[in-house]
Amino acid sequence: MKYVIAVIKPFKLDEAREALSACGITGLTVTEVKGFGRQKGHTELYRGAEYVVDFLPKVKLEVAVGDDQVDLVVETIINATKTGKIGDGKIFVLDLMSATRIRTGETDEDAL
Repeated sequence: MKYVIAVIKPFKLDEAREALSACGITGLTVTEVKGFGRQKGHTELYRGAEYVVDFLPKVKLEVAVGDDQVDLVVETIINATKTGKIGDGKIFVLDLMSATRIRTGETDEDAL
């Protein structure tokens, strides 16, 4: 099993969710986060005063999948969220040791 974490632009969330649903992903976790990478942040003007925005708003998607689905999930997220501009985000894939569905007690891939 794998744990896929994607940090994407917030306005791409609905497209990513719909694309993942279309390829058979039945559940995911979404968290609003802030961060920066090569995009670094930017300056903005508010009521005539300039200020620096160091951390940019992003959305973190987390989904647990079987080993056979990981490539499909990564490609689906890329295709749904890519704009070709700096700040599109990152995808991380980690090994998932175990999973348990609390309601039924099912474990590992049965719990996904």
